Amino acid sequence: MCMKIYERESEESRESLAGAGVPASKFPRFLGLVRHLEPHASLLEAMNLILEGAQNLVIQLHNPFTRKKLMSKSTANSTLHNNREFCWLTQEDIVRYLLNSIGLFSPTPNHTIESLNIIDTESFFTVHYDDPASSALPMISQSLVKQTSVAILDADGKLIGEISPFTLNFCDETVAAAIATLSAGELMAYIECGDPPEDLIMSVKERLEERNLGPALDLIEEESGILSSSSYSTYSSSSDEEFGMGSGKLAGNSARVGRSPETIVCYPWSSLVAVMIQALSHRISYAWVIEEDGTLVGIVTFAGMIKVLRERLRSIV
Repeated sequence: MCMKIYERESEESRESLAGAGVPASKFPRFLGLVRHLEPHASLLEAMNLILEGAQNLVIQLHNPFTRKKLMSKSTANSTLHNNREFCWLTQEDIVRYLLNSIGLFSPTPNHTIESLNIIDTESFFTVHYDDPASSALPMISQSLVKQTSVAILDADGKLIGEISPFTLNFCDETVAAAIATLSAGELMAYIECGDPPEDLIMSVKERLEERNLGPALDLIEEESGILSSSSYSTYSSSSDEEFGMGSGKLAGNSARVGRSPETIVCYPWSSLVAVMIQALSHRISYAWVIEEDGTLVGIVTFAGMIKVLRERLRSIV
């Protein structure tokens, strides 16, 4: 059922983009991976499925007491299908559980993400500020599967912000016109939060007129207060002292860019536990890794965190 809903929403998005003049080849179809897990399965088995590429795990609940308890709570992570109760287990659920038991993994959580070799320096998506926004569509589709975003870089390779597929999901169909006409950096500013800047709205209208895309222009003009967006983001960082291990607090540091969505960043010398807390507190599954001058190094994901903690768990069980 969840696959069918995703396909329907994806098809609607594809139709909107096509109407704004974006070639179909720019937005390939990707589906997230959902795997079934037996209720008696171990934590290691769940971690293994996540590392094989699963985004969500579906578990059938056989225990009547557990089912009654979940139904009474009306939890959003459980569902009834063919009179059988299922619950969903996400990457975030697993990482949160691991964080709650973080002492068991000592000293690994205190190590830097660089020393743990969990910074992915290759498998992430970037576009430059002046690249056409439509050129980012295949990467946006792939980042949705990976539960990440597309990084926006300046000419020097420094991180400016990101285009999040989850932010795009909250935009109405008029965002297709912005994707078809704006640069990647302009689109980032257009969708982030609040009302889109007036100059970008005018740019979209002018470029639609130049391309003789009348239906898309009509749609833009019919909509009042189109899209959710914000002005460009600026960095703010937290220090090592804020997460210092010396007094029982957590080590490492991280930073974030703007809101909403916030572009969460950390550094090669940030501790694993600090990055876990940062990601979980903002309900995202990754953090961009940058140098002190803002140059993008790579990305740390929930999958990377789970992998290193799985290896530690294997060594102690």
